[in-house]
Amino acid sequence: MAITGDRARVVMLPAEAVRWAREVEAPPGAGNLPGSASGVFVGRQDELAELRRLLADQGEAAVTQVSGVRAIHGLGGIGKSTLALHYAHTYRRTYTLVWWVNAASTEQIVASLAALAVRLCPQWATTVGVQERAAWAMLWLQWHPGWLLVFDNVEEPADLRHYLGTLPDGHHLATSRTATGWHTIAPTMPLGLLGAEAAVDLLCTLAFGEGHAPTPAQRRGAADLAADLGYLPLALEQAGAYLFETGTSPADYRQMLGRVMDAAAGGIAPERTIARIWHHTLTAVQGRNPQAVILLNSMAWLAPEGIPRTLLAPLCPDPLTLGQALGALYAYNMIAYSADRQAINVHRLVQTVLRHQSADSDGYPPGRRDAEHLIQQGMPDQDTDTLQWERLLPHVIAVADSTPAHSPASTDTADAYSATAHYLYHQGRDAHTIPLRTAALAEYEQVLGDTHPDTLTSRNNLAYAYQEAGDLERAIPLHEATLAQCEQILGDTHPQTLTSRSSLASAYQAAGDLERAIPLHEATLAQCEQTLGDTHPQTLTSRISLASAYQAAGDLERAIPLHEATLAQREQTLGDTHPHTLTSRNNLATAYQAAGELPSAIPLYEATLAQREQTLGDTHPDTLAIRNNLAVAYQEAGDLERAIPLHEATLAQCEQILGDTHPHTLTSRISLAYAYQGAGDLERAIPLHEATLAQCEQILGDTHPQTLTSRNNLAGAYQEAGDLERAIPLHEATLAQREQILGNTHPQTLTSRNNLAVAYQAAGDLERAIPLYKATLAQCEQILGDTHPQTLTSRNRLAVAYREAGDLERAIPLHEATLAQREQTLGDTHPHTLTSRNNLAVAYREAGDLERAIPLHEATLAQCEQVLGDTHPQTLTSRHNLAHARQAAQAVQQRSTATSTTAAEGQQPSTAD
Repeated sequence: MAITGDRARVVMLPAEAVRWAREVEAPPGAGNLPGSASGVFVGRQDELAELRRLLADQGEAAVTQVSGVRAIHGLGGIGKSTLALHYAHTYRRTYTLVWWVNAASTEQIVASLAALAVRLCPQWATTVGVQERAAWAMLWLQWHPGWLLVFDNVEEPADLRHYLGTLPDGHHLATSRTATGWHTIAPTMPLGLLGAEAAVDLLCTLAFGEGHAPTPAQRRGAADLAADLGYLPLALEQAGAYLFETGTSPADYRQMLGRVMDAAAGGIAPERTIARIWHHTLTAVQGRNPQAVILLNSMAWLAPEGIPRTLLAPLCPDPLTLGQALGALYAYNMIAYSADRQAINVHRLVQTVLRHQSADSDGYPPGRRDAEHLIQQGMPDQDTDTLQWERLLPHVIAVADSTPAHSPASTDTADAYSATAHYLYHQGRDAHTIPLRTAALAEYEQVLGDTHPDTLTSRNNLAYAYQEAGDLERAIPLHEATLAQCEQILGDTHPQTLTSRSSLASAYQAAGDLERAIPLHEATLAQCEQTLGDTHPQTLTSRISLASAYQAAGDLERAIPLHEATLAQREQTLGDTHPHTLTSRNNLATAYQAAGELPSAIPLYEATLAQREQTLGDTHPDTLAIRNNLAVAYQEAGDLERAIPLHEATLAQCEQILGDTHPHTLTSRISLAYAYQGAGDLERAIPLHEATLAQCEQILGDTHPQTLTSRNNLAGAYQEAGDLERAIPLHEATLAQREQILGNTHPQTLTSRNNLAVAYQAAGDLERAIPLYKATLAQCEQILGDTHPQTLTSRNRLAVAYREAGDLERAIPLHEATLAQREQTLGDTHPHTLTSRNNLAVAYREAGDLERAIPLHEATLAQCEQVLGDTHPQTLTSRHNLAHARQAAQAVQQRSTATSTTAAEGQQPSTAD
């Protein structure tokens, strides 16, 4: 089992492939560098030395463009890749492997890693898809230290977080046009323009030949031209290539440059400077091979690297014509070939300039229409042709991203975007489809209109992609608009309308808005049953969604029967071991656990785990998830002897299979920390909580919901250790962030507010704790309802605070009300009901009402022993409290000095938070 580089998909690797990943060694000097080190390299020796120092000291470095007066305004051509290439060649023999990674997008990173698998293990890699190859490469890099990965042209620094966290045993070197966003990723080395002398040296060497000593006049001419070019390395290289190829003097080149562009040299924007050079170069190419310019204009709209020759073939009548056109471009350094010469690379600065040309008479800028036709014709016949899809994918995304304003729309182009997004969806990478789905929707709206069925489908797909990416602020309004249009155009019970309604309900639920989610789920299920039938797959899915919403609302009386019915139907229609059946069985076990029915939940978890191990394998992510759930159930049952080893084993497997920073690994680490905390082993719990929080902040960001949960967990551990000086500020910070990110009344915000009140109470600050408890309870009652489990927890906490403040007149009625509601909603023997019964007994005893306290303590103890077991922590608490009550009855005169232990729910664990 391994995970692809972009964390988008977990794949199963055969045992033989895993063995090869461990045993295969890279040949000496192995690598895939895109060029040799024999070319001209001047003016960068100091940067090369600094880069070596950074990597030797810290293992990661990013070469970015310097900001300031002479910045290149985000355009390439500064020489970052050249510096990285020379570094890689200079120090190649100090590494076990040097691998060049195209890092312009997550998909291209995965493709570059996949190529590593083909290089090292061709006997297996050539028989599998790109995802399996990338997963194998990640595994190999984990086994074999001492390598260098060069991530070239990183667009999003955050794309590298996973690699730095998962692959610690080598050097990472990144080049990027982006100067910001690196402070939490890697140390940076800004790369500015060449100095004047170095620029002249470079231009003279390129224009007159490396062995030629330029005359003073030639050097002066080169100095003037270098100044006109802004000392930009790529501009110098292009000019030098033209001068060398044509014999033109620098002075003549400057004169032609002036005639092409009217702007003076001083203060010229870099893009226009580049345009002046390349316009003249393209004039020369046009005269040599007009077809070459057509090709280059079309390639301007594709991805800059890895353009397959086969993709360009429709633009030329035969392979010979194609080869001649590409040869003309290559002669003028306008393109470069891949190592096997089957793919073309175009510098992105060339593309930028060409995309800014004026539109033709048909409304398209030069090459744009051809590029759209190329991706339409390049669509694979089947979704299963993974290799062809992965080659085409970056070019479809590039065409979508570069759509010019006011460019004519085309449903054929929109269909190509949608087909590519559909491929990514089936790969489990739907969050990556947003650019494609956005572009497709715009095309459909322009050609078909706002309410055409294809437009509605496209809009729903985009909303779902936003939801998968966690962007609910954009997902929900889009879902709402789509549903309204589906109802109006297609009718209330059309399958597409039902799908849209279900999607909106799920989005509401994800946002914590159960008041809108549940009625919508209920209406959708009723319509599915009526329109599609009781056992239709869409009906079963709708039933599960509704059960999940009921459970989230704490309405287990409706959730559990619905889960049970769905499981029975899936067993009957799909079979006992179908993945969907196993998912339903896990959902039912989770509902039983939430209801406190651990005797029902644990055997169901155990049976589901056994079936998943048998059908999916021991290390499949779904198997690891159910194993974690079972360990949590053992923990809730007080069986830490089985819970902790299972948590430890699950975490070890997650770290080995998924990587140290995968979300499943972080969840497993949180669960283990809580188990240690439950066992009173805070020496192991707190460091684990701290490590998890640090990883969440690094991988997910400071305000991601899971990061906030981890911060809440660490604050709770500090509090349990009595370290309130660290706990309270952390609780306060978490609450402030949740209020800002999730809103004032989100369930997680309410939990955080309650936890802060608990911390204030632990510090003896009841003046701040009680008002916060009261405010939280009022919000829970308003938002979640009077009998929601979280509302009952908040009510119980307030009652305990009143009792601790000596206000038994308010504490006892609140305890009585909470117990009655828990008996009604959770059942007589639910752990939370037992907690309320114990707390009420303690309040009676403190009020001197031993006639009611002792029988209640005795009943609570008997139930704890029966339900939780004789040694469960809650049973021990109940036994301790009964002993104190009996002691108080025997010595009434000492009642005021008697001590008690109050049982109250602990702070919400990650699974409930």
